[in-house]
Amino acid sequence: MKNLLLSLFFSLPVLALAGGLDPAAASKVAADKFLALLDPAQRTKASLPFTSDERENFRYTPRDRAGLPLKEMTAAQREAAMALLDSALSEKGKLKATQIMSLEGILAEIEKDSFKRDPTKYYVAIFGTPGDPKGWSWRFEGHHLSVNITFATGKGISVTPSFLGSNPGEVRQGVKKGLRVLAAEEDLARTLAITLLAAGKTDVIFSEKAPAEILSFENRKVTVLDPVGVLSSDLTGTQRSALLTLISEYTGRYRPEIAATDMAKIKAAGLEKIRFGWAGGTKFGDAYYYRIQGPTFLLEAANTQNDANHVHATWRSFDGDFGRDLLGEHFSGEH
Repeated sequence: MKNLLLSLFFSLPVLALAGGLDPAAASKVAADKFLALLDPAQRTKASLPFTSDERENFRYTPRDRAGLPLKEMTAAQREAAMALLDSALSEKGKLKATQIMSLEGILAEIEKDSFKRDPTKYYVAIFGTPGDPKGWSWRFEGHHLSVNITFATGKGISVTPSFLGSNPGEVRQGVKKGLRVLAAEEDLARTLAITLLAAGKTDVIFSEKAPAEILSFENRKVTVLDPVGVLSSDLTGTQRSALLTLISEYTGRYRPEIAATDMAKIKAAGLEKIRFGWAGGTKFGDAYYYRIQGPTFLLEAANTQNDANHVHATWRSFDGDFGRDLLGEHFSGEH
């Protein structure tokens, strides 16, 4: 039965969005199509008030969630749910998201637990009315995948908190043997750390032991962490370019228009103030943690669990998670 569900789900064609639509318009079209396919009971599960406390209930661990799960949808509804996800993600982001979901099937076989590890236990929730100029948002979330998109007309789009995880970090048996969903997030960072060490920048290693988990965890509000590692202003042009390439692996989860805007904001806040620090070993297979922190954002990745074969990679904004900076006082008063 599980293999049948996987086959049906991951072979579904994705609904084509109207060509030329910007991300906000594309998401509205996709959200409207999705909601139109639901019956009243399903719509009640999937639609929540924009001011709901649930909107900021950021989770990436396996659990039940608010919203409508894929397992309770028809094939056409699942197709529409995936089209909503596609409306904000880049091609690279789509691939990572679907691969992460498919890993639940692998975990189900490894752990002999198809109830806890279920590739159809990903939930769609739409907060507010799609297209509402005062603000609206949607969330696609399940184990190791949390996509939170908030829209404020005339002010922009927020895509944080943004979390991707991979367990196994590397599939070591079966038909997907060799798959490393978050290989780029790991390999680019390790290469940069090794390059900086070779250049004598030993401060890049701030601890010989990696923390057990990303420090921001599932916190609704992220705070600035201790400054560790090396400053971007102390890097050569080539080293700084490598750091930006690593950062773009996170911003590049989303459509190019969104990614370009977010990268511009990161640079404008002070490229020279960004720090990169590494903890743990630098050999492939060693447990590690790294942190990239700038004036406005935090990136964290850790691979320590399951004998360093379980990756968490998150992107947070100090003021902009869940669109807080876009919504401003208007939303704060109502909330």
